[in-house]
Amino acid sequence: MDRFAALTTFVAVAERDGFAPAARHLGMSPPAVTRMIAGLERHLGVPLFRRSTRSVALTEEGADLLPRAREILTQLQEAEHTAMGGQTMPHGALYLTAPVMFGRLHVLPVVTDLLARHSNLSIRLLLLDRNIRVVEEGIDVAVRIGVLNDSSLRAATIGTVRQILVASPDYCEQRGKPGHPKELAKHDIIAGDNVRTGTHWRFKSSLQVAVTPRLTVTSIDAQLAAAAAGVGIANVLDYQAAEGLTAGRLCSVLEEYAPAPLPIHLLYEVSRGRLPAVRLFIDGMRRRTAGDACL
Repeated sequence: MDRFAALTTFVAVAERDGFAPAARHLGMSPPAVTRMIAGLERHLGVPLFRRSTRSVALTEEGADLLPRAREILTQLQEAEHTAMGGQTMPHGALYLTAPVMFGRLHVLPVVTDLLARHSNLSIRLLLLDRNIRVVEEGIDVAVRIGVLNDSSLRAATIGTVRQILVASPDYCEQRGKPGHPKELAKHDIIAGDNVRTGTHWRFKSSLQVAVTPRLTVTSIDAQLAAAAAGVGIANVLDYQAAEGLTAGRLCSVLEEYAPAPLPIHLLYEVSRGRLPAVRLFIDGMRRRTAGDACL
């Protein structure tokens, strides 16, 4: 049994949640993938996947093996890179995740540039306004905004963003701008459904104000659209509101009470950070944000 081929197949099945998607990715037939996994399980003496008619899930043994298998494959790629005099070009698949609007505005331009320059590289970019597990989901690099929890992952800081409260000019004219965060109790509030923009808004000097939303929505685009339509005051990040502020659809509120800027991190496994595609992406993001104290 070719153990490297078996581990490559195992990682592909785990990362794509199925034998058929892994087969398409690897250019193999589904029966060949099934035989490869069965042979690896016989060799190890443990089941790696729980199979049903609708899904494939890692067993406890499979979950333990996955990060080790990725590390082995990464070391093999590094060995090839060294043997070829460090000239290995990025190839294969690069898996990225980022918040929706930040990804569209700042990650996608870096991605399109990498694809234009490296024909053997493919990229999967997951744009989600929630955090997903980096190692378990097979993510090479995750863009995270905010203070990080303790982690064994490597984090590269590439910039900061600021909180900003916005409303439409008509709303500000009709209702007036609040002079202090506590005055938000008298205003209509547009809230998000995440920790930062839920029903407790943070301001400088550790001030926290409970708000009662008139509208709660699940996307930043909807918050901005509702604010521009005059529904109320929304709590967003400066890069998200920049276009609306420039176009005059929005005006800022309580700027002088904004809390400290939030860091932007690129989060990745140490072993993945040595891969050419990962290094090129990180370098590209650093160049894009260079000189911007806040995006």
